[in-house]
Amino acid sequence: MEKILIANRGEIASRIIRTCRKLGIRTIAVYSEADAGLPFTKEADEAFEIGPGPVPQSYLKGADIIELAKKEGADAIHPGYGLLSENAAFARDVKEAGMVFIGPDADVIEKMGDKIEARRVMMEAGVPVVPGTEEGVATMEEAVSAAEGIGYPVMMKASAGGGGIGMVRCENEQALSRNFDGVKKRAMSYFGDDRVFIEKFIDDARHIEVQIFGDTQGNVVHLFERNCSVQRRNQKVIEESPSPGFPEEAKVRMLQAAVDAGKAVGYTNAGTVEFIVGPDHEFYFLEMNTRLQVEHPVTEAVTGFDLVEWQIAVASGKELPVKMQDEITSAGHSIEYRIYAEDPEKFLPSPGRITELSFPESEWVRIDSGYAEGDTVTPFYDPMIAKVVISGSSRKEAISRSVQFFSEARAAGVRTNLPLFETFAGSEEFSSGNYTTDVLAGWQAKKKEEV
Repeated sequence: MEKILIANRGEIASRIIRTCRKLGIRTIAVYSEADAGLPFTKEADEAFEIGPGPVPQSYLKGADIIELAKKEGADAIHPGYGLLSENAAFARDVKEAGMVFIGPDADVIEKMGDKIEARRVMMEAGVPVVPGTEEGVATMEEAVSAAEGIGYPVMMKASAGGGGIGMVRCENEQALSRNFDGVKKRAMSYFGDDRVFIEKFIDDARHIEVQIFGDTQGNVVHLFERNCSVQRRNQKVIEESPSPGFPEEAKVRMLQAAVDAGKAVGYTNAGTVEFIVGPDHEFYFLEMNTRLQVEHPVTEAVTGFDLVEWQIAVASGKELPVKMQDEITSAGHSIEYRIYAEDPEKFLPSPGRITELSFPESEWVRIDSGYAEGDTVTPFYDPMIAKVVISGSSRKEAISRSVQFFSEARAAGVRTNLPLFETFAGSEEFSSGNYTTDVLAGWQAKKKEEV
């Protein structure tokens, strides 16, 4: 490949550009009016404005992006994550236009994007799934009947959902009835598909995912796991690898299950198999993300591999750079913190102009930033400013370095969650390693009681 168009924005566009530059590949950036002047628009070899701030008028205009890529002589399109990355129709259109889509096959994207279908495929492959409905539930009466059979509490989910959108925990029939119509409407509004299904809610659970990679020659490997249990609004804010407090025997079984999942669908390129893990360390398939993940730098830190470089190689038809599982090892410990322009207590977005942004530099810190001092965080997009990845020879060292880092990091002009990380990173709740998906909410409640 000689030229790649990046159909994304912010820090992930900058991150892809870095690898392309290393490989001698030219890059094309696309940007909205609201993103004019952001770092990624200056780092690319070429950059073109594609429309106003709202994503439907810019970053989701797949046909216009493909036409621009053809006009400017791009060999391939890298979708990053979010936006068009898991849009099967876009992946097909890129291929039909004579270019390479840097991601899995469109049929796999389509199949795994339908969570009901994904559950069925995984059950057939022998991968454990959370007890739940095998088909969508069309009416409230069907939902109530299904939930009674599964047993409360249950989780109601949009079949085409993602990113925590279209998910509601229901403790009883009243809660299920109260939320049913709202979840269906939200699913239709966000995903154009109002099908919902019911799953058993696993109490005291952890969210652990496995990075997999496949090539067109049929090789599928894993690059170990990431614990993504520190969440707010069902969305991840801290990820780490290896996962603390997870027995080796259970981990080995999970890693193999993830590889089996990839082989079951003929997976190619980068993907992530997400699991929910109960207090008994039994794990259940949640979903397969058919793209590069926000938290991929954690895996890069502990394995030493450049996953975007792997993506480009596989998309070019090459075998995996390392296709023997025993050649892939994990060393040390790495933790990623997502820095958001948001109220650190209520988690509401805080758009505005960044008047100060200062992160301490060190050989054990990696910062993937989408903004610089003086830039404006607009209300059009996810308000993530940067990802901070802190590594150490051990988890204890990584946490100690995290506390040091956040005590020195500075941001002004917008509210951020830097103060939250400064206190939470060194808390007993996090440092113990025995946390579950409700850890952040529990820690905040405890802090309020102490005041």
